[in-house]
Amino acid sequence: CSDLQLRHRMAHRPRRFDASTQCGRLPHAQRRCRVACVASLLERRGLSTVMLQIYSAAMWALQPLLRRKLQRRGREEAGYLQAIEERFGYYTQAPTDGGYVWVHAVSLGETRAAAVLLQALRAAQPGIRILLTHGTATGRAQGVSLLQEGDVQVWQPWDTPAAVQRFLTHFKPCVGIILETELWPNWVAQCNKAHVPLVLVNARMSEKSMHQAQRLAWLSRPAYQGLSAVLAQTQADAERLQNLGAKVDAVLGNLKFDAKPDALQLAQALVWKEKFKRPVLLFTSSREGEEVMWLDTLQALKDAPLDHQDHIHAVHWLVVPRHPQRFDEVAALIAERGWKVSRRSQWTDGPNLDAQDDADAIWLGDSLGEMALYYGLSDAALLGGSFAPLGGQNLIEATACGCPVVMGPHTFNFAEAAQLAEEAGAALRVEDMAQAVTTALQMVRFGPDENAHVQACMVFSQAHRGAAQRTAQALLPYLTTN
Repeated sequence: CSDLQLRHRMAHRPRRFDASTQCGRLPHAQRRCRVACVASLLERRGLSTVMLQIYSAAMWALQPLLRRKLQRRGREEAGYLQAIEERFGYYTQAPTDGGYVWVHAVSLGETRAAAVLLQALRAAQPGIRILLTHGTATGRAQGVSLLQEGDVQVWQPWDTPAAVQRFLTHFKPCVGIILETELWPNWVAQCNKAHVPLVLVNARMSEKSMHQAQRLAWLSRPAYQGLSAVLAQTQADAERLQNLGAKVDAVLGNLKFDAKPDALQLAQALVWKEKFKRPVLLFTSSREGEEVMWLDTLQALKDAPLDHQDHIHAVHWLVVPRHPQRFDEVAALIAERGWKVSRRSQWTDGPNLDAQDDADAIWLGDSLGEMALYYGLSDAALLGGSFAPLGGQNLIEATACGCPVVMGPHTFNFAEAAQLAEEAGAALRVEDMAQAVTTALQMVRFGPDENAHVQACMVFSQAHRGAAQRTAQALLPYLTTN
């Protein structure tokens, strides 16, 4: 009898709600109530806080993968094996009493812009100490030349709360200055907690990047809203950044216009160029897949040449890959196509005479920090990253060296600079690689004195300078009040 009573009670006991298994069986009203309860919970805790916690957990879980990635990259670029623990907030330097001006330049292009900015900042506020951070090996290698006594250079902290806290506690920066696009949610959150102003300078935002950020608005909007100030390159950049929630204080232009090409490299280029019998065409900052387009075009012109002035052998060809780890890959690709390769790393006093006389030789710029030399040697340049949908590369350095640019249809990462250069006659826009090669061949038919595009480069570069001084003045309050 007792057994039957127990069974009866078990069969008719009130059932507890199991959301994991029963939610789909609930009546519509109850499901709606459940959703409302979850929404109420998120509202009480703050949706952005919950999302940041989820993001932070994911970034913490990815740390082992980051270590493996660094080991893999380090096999090609040894710089990635340097001071790996810095990325996780562990440093060999003794803790400091603070006062650093933290400047973050993620890669090579941003580091070149940082050089211009630092020069202006040191002039405006003598004696400042710089904490310089990077994300790539090429950026860090270039950044060494920017350091002065008392400055420190380390890797950027991985974006977990713990790593960023250790970074801020160890160095105690008085302000953080981020160049161009590199924004991490926990950097902003932890800087706000530590009362460290964070400023995005030389800021740019492409249409594509804006839409990507908007898809992650739950994470990106609090980050942009948390910045102390934003100094944009162009009005279009400012409007896109405002759409993401950023407070844009000013539009000050592009720091890279203020960068002066290496005078010694340009002088060396002039000396070597006197020996050349033909003009030089450069494929600058080429990206994976684009070299194949370029070599296919050269082969097509080789098989079916145009008139003698537009023949591919009427010029010397020089290619400089965007990423150093691809130097050997590109050299092998060129050789596979039947061309001879003359590598800059093997030159002593310019390209060897055999390579100059050999119509089937292609010069490979396989060195770092010598773009002024390559632009100085060249009469025109094809812009890498613009022939595949990669957004293009910075053309400002080329024009500053008096080297006109031929660019493809994809320049969305540097849209305004590309448009201004085109309007000024310092660059020409084409539809594809085949048109780029034939256009460049026609451009260099005459010497640089007769090439109106060369003169346009100089006028274009001069017209857009001054951003460094304006940016330094805008940052001065953050340097003097902390």
